[in-house]
Amino acid sequence: MGKLAIQLLFLITFFLVLVSHILPITSQELEDETEFDYNPYSERGPAHWGRIHPEWVACSNGSMQSPIDLLNERVDIVSYLGRLNRSYKPGNATLRNRGHDIMLKWESGAGTIEINGTEYVLKQCHWHSPSEHTIDGKRFALEAHMVHESLDGKVAVVGILYKIGRPDSFLSSLTEQLESVAGTNERDTVVGVVDPRNIEIGSRKYYRYLGSLTTPPCTENVLWTIVKKVRTATREQVRLLRVAVHDDSDTNARPLQPLNGRSVKLFVPEDKHD
Repeated sequence: MGKLAIQLLFLITFFLVLVSHILPITSQELEDETEFDYNPYSERGPAHWGRIHPEWVACSNGSMQSPIDLLNERVDIVSYLGRLNRSYKPGNATLRNRGHDIMLKWESGAGTIEINGTEYVLKQCHWHSPSEHTIDGKRFALEAHMVHESLDGKVAVVGILYKIGRPDSFLSSLTEQLESVAGTNERDTVVGVVDPRNIEIGSRKYYRYLGSLTTPPCTENVLWTIVKKVRTATREQVRLLRVAVHDDSDTNARPLQPLNGRSVKLFVPEDKHD
């Protein structure tokens, strides 16, 4: 009987190891962010994220973490990466208050982006203020993250930076719904059909590097694309995204992480008509 039990245990262990290699590692951002915060003096603050749950350990000991400072003197300027091949489409969407940010989630995806021959489906968009990435040490008022996922679970994020200025037309189209979220404690607010093609990028130049999710579980090997052109949004638009969250915090930006020798590329088209 003892020998049978040992054989059974061996088979179970073998099966679990096999499954762990077959299934993609989950890299999804959290739907509920209440277990951590952004207070640098809190036991749940960024410096302690990796100790809250064992599966969040990359937040503390990962070597490819995000965000980073995009320092122009250490980027490699290249022309071979190619323009962003976006094939987005309208889709039904919901605004979700995740606890520290507002996420616009498309129920069945909203088209794709192709990078290095891999198609990634646009799943959601959310915002951080102030920006998480910096350029030459400069932090901006807002950063949008368009989160994409491939069929085999790989994640690609397109980041867009904003400074205070003229209204952003996409955020303007969501004003009524964001005000509704700000006035309720409901977690989800149905928006209806939202067209991600209305999220303006306005430049073919972009930074590219390998990093991580900027929120727990801080999963690594995330392919980051940060648009070089800094767009504008009004102070009220940035404020509304914070007020709608109800977390009594003036920030949801993770501190900068060390580069640890990673390569950062800046794509500049050869024709330079940008």
